Amino acid sequence: MATTAWLADSVVVVHFLFILFVVAGALLLFRWPRLAWVHLPAAAWGVVVEWAGWICPLTPLENALRREAGHAGYGGGFVERYLLPVIYPAGLTPGIQLLLGTVVLIVNVLIYAIWWRRRASARRR
Repeated sequence: MATTAWLADSVVVVHFLFILFVVAGALLLFRWPRLAWVHLPAAAWGVVVEWAGWICPLTPLENALRREAGHAGYGGGFVERYLLPVIYPAGLTPGIQLLLGTVVLIVNVLIYAIWWRRRASARRR
């Protein structure tokens, strides 16, 4: 059971890191341009999940692991206290999800535009 609880916490950490990557991963392009091939689909997935109101596949996986570990809810550890409220905020509505998806899209379009402009400028030199 302890292993399953640890796996559930690991899924939450991966989920949190994926969200960070979706929101701000384009910043990594300035150092590793080829990362765009991974980031673009991830960012698109994040926007679509928010706009469509879908549930990320990591959520049911985490919940299944928690049930298997015998946890009815979230305990008081670091993951539960600090990461879960970011991933699953209270009062999340379809309107807020639409706004979050739009923010992710705008942030990434701006970062990609800056990156593309700098890249094109460097090629001209």
